[in-house]
Amino acid sequence: MKKLFTLLLLLCCTCLSFAQGKYTISGYVREQGSGESLIGVSVYRPGTTISTSTNTYGFYSLTLPAQDSVTLAFGYLGYKSQVKTLSLRQNVELNIQLQSEATLKEVEIVGERVEKVSQAVEMSKLDIPISQIKSVPALLGEKDVMKVLQLMPGVQSGSEGNSGIYVRGGGPDQNLIILDDATVYNASHLFGFFSLFNGDALKSVELTKGGFPARYGGRLSSVIELNMKDGNKEELHGEGGIGILSSRLMLEGPLVKGKSSFLVSGRRTYADVLARPFFKEDERPGYYFYDLNTKLNYDFGRKNKLYLSGYFGEDRFSILEKDDDEVNKAGFNWGNATGTLRWNHLFNDRLFANTSLIFSRYKFNIFTDEKDGDDEYSLRYSSGIRDIGIKYDLDFLPNPQHSIRAGLLSTYHRFSPSAIVVKDTDIDKFESKVDNIDVVESAVYIEDTYRPFVNLRLNGGLRLSHFYTKNKQYIRPEPRLSAAYNIKEDLAVKASFSQMNQYVHLLTNTGIGLPTDLWVPTTDRVAPQQSSQVALGFAKDFMKRDIALTVEGYYKKSDNIIGYKEGASFLLIEDPESAEEVRWEDNITKGKGWSYGVEVLLQKKVGRLSGWAGYTLSWTQHQFDSLNFGQKYYARYDRRHDVSLVGIYELRKNITLSGTWVYGTGNAITMPIGTWNAPRNTPTRDESRTGYTYWGMNSTQYGPMNGHRMAPYHRLDLGIQFHKQKKWGERTWEVSFYNAYNRRNPFFYYLDERSTQVGDKYESEVKLKQVTLFPIIPSVNYSFKF
Repeated sequence: MKKLFTLLLLLCCTCLSFAQGKYTISGYVREQGSGESLIGVSVYRPGTTISTSTNTYGFYSLTLPAQDSVTLAFGYLGYKSQVKTLSLRQNVELNIQLQSEATLKEVEIVGERVEKVSQAVEMSKLDIPISQIKSVPALLGEKDVMKVLQLMPGVQSGSEGNSGIYVRGGGPDQNLIILDDATVYNASHLFGFFSLFNGDALKSVELTKGGFPARYGGRLSSVIELNMKDGNKEELHGEGGIGILSSRLMLEGPLVKGKSSFLVSGRRTYADVLARPFFKEDERPGYYFYDLNTKLNYDFGRKNKLYLSGYFGEDRFSILEKDDDEVNKAGFNWGNATGTLRWNHLFNDRLFANTSLIFSRYKFNIFTDEKDGDDEYSLRYSSGIRDIGIKYDLDFLPNPQHSIRAGLLSTYHRFSPSAIVVKDTDIDKFESKVDNIDVVESAVYIEDTYRPFVNLRLNGGLRLSHFYTKNKQYIRPEPRLSAAYNIKEDLAVKASFSQMNQYVHLLTNTGIGLPTDLWVPTTDRVAPQQSSQVALGFAKDFMKRDIALTVEGYYKKSDNIIGYKEGASFLLIEDPESAEEVRWEDNITKGKGWSYGVEVLLQKKVGRLSGWAGYTLSWTQHQFDSLNFGQKYYARYDRRHDVSLVGIYELRKNITLSGTWVYGTGNAITMPIGTWNAPRNTPTRDESRTGYTYWGMNSTQYGPMNGHRMAPYHRLDLGIQFHKQKKWGERTWEVSFYNAYNRRNPFFYYLDERSTQVGDKYESEVKLKQVTLFPIIPSVNYSFKF
């Protein structure tokens, strides 16, 4: 830590020594009318290559030579650009308020600047406007951030309806999902069909698939950073909706006008209420989920700001059966809770700091209660992870050629792979077993976005990660480098290299992200996962049409990835007393992974017609010594071809049409190649006496691991929105059709054996059957703003 700040101090002194005769323009960029800080606003000198952008809290800083007249432009997607001219003979504080497109009478915004992909040093990075996310048609009308991310190249869904994502061949646990600096470990509702992120409460969504800056770490495949709205500082506003599955409501407004604000957003399903009339009173299933987002902030002035935000959500599923004196109830529930306290401090015009105190918790519980007269039996099984952490980040902006970031973080993890409570009055037994594992994960980093020449941008950095467990410590360096060279103003060649380490693991044998998947830590027996990724591509802007094209090729190798051994599970329900005796470390195997491919993205973010077209050609292979006879095999979600087309068209000012079409090569699965009946090894007494041979159960022979493919997946979704301005605000009716042409996509396959009598003999026939999850599903939603 001391070395980091010594290095940073030396950098500051060196840069300041060259800054004689230069002054700094700095300030915050906010939304006019609400005071909401804006992330990633482009701040530039027109006609030059000098530029910067606002950070996560809307702060920017630009140091220039002293002069009588300096012109700066501020541009942001969906907002009217502003141009300011000022004298630069001293440091200048310049705060800007940009007017949102939604508040403008004219549909077309003159002078709007969309950030050029060819001018950014980052590659493998995507950001999607929240307005586009809300316009894309979705299952049952539930707008879902994760579902929209699945429509991007290099990002795949696991299976029909699954909100888990697989980025460049990585598993769902290899994605770092951050909500206001807090890690979210399970981002799914309804057994994976919906994500927990409510778009009404979000300000920005950003996905990084490769070329990771040094400030990110802890996962191998991607970073998904989500930031909640701060809340309107000027007046009370609200937004909500009523759908087939759930309803939602968001309120924001000032606590102290111009200084402090709040945001509260809630969502709840009512599937349990709707299903109640269709079941008997003594045989009633129950299911619902809810979300709650909250945020408070206070502006103490230019130098200090305080934010407090949190998320709370849970899924509850249960089944109740009654029969005379016998009552059986079983089910499970799972949920997340996060909390973040952040303090922004501005040391001077060029040095910005943020300190975060972070809490995160994920937990699931399985329960069963049986009562028969006076006898009672109950089982409680729970597993989860809890984090308490601190994070300190510095942004130093000495001049337009350098943008330096440095920081440190430390997280105290408590893993609970197994906690069991068993009560059985019949044998007068009560037993409680808890298995907690405490570890500490820390890191220190420094990175610099450097522009040595007009046409060359570099982002180089080093992250040093440290993991402490009871019997072992790991210290791993993680070098990062990205480069972009502009052949022309609107055409750039980009390359990146990054090395990542992951100290937490997700054990799953379902592949569909059920809440029963276990989070476990690196130990002295289980080494951290590690990946190295290189990427090369180009980016082209077609400015006259507001279209951006990116093409990237990548190669990623992963080591020490883990999975269950054949037949292993997270819990032997049949024998709960021995569940803890089988350690999770004894149930796993480790291996390697390879993923490589090409991604193409053509994207248009503004105009009456917006959307994108994406295509991915990729290969993903795994190799485990104890699986598939030690030979390589294609991963379950290896997908040779993946296509997504998304279009949003403003037919009129009050009518918006939208549609998506997706196509993907079928998942790789292991299939049986033969069945037979075999006699029992030991005949029964009747068999010995009669001389007849009785055959045992069918035996099945399987082919190579993941050696077969499911049928290709493709689907068309359509939607239409009708907007209308009211005196109190705006209302929107939306009609959508999921799977509009009723494609029977496979969810899973199974073998169906039927016997038919032919004469005196029975002949059996085995057929492969397909289960389809979703036919065409229409939905109607009503939403409003005020």
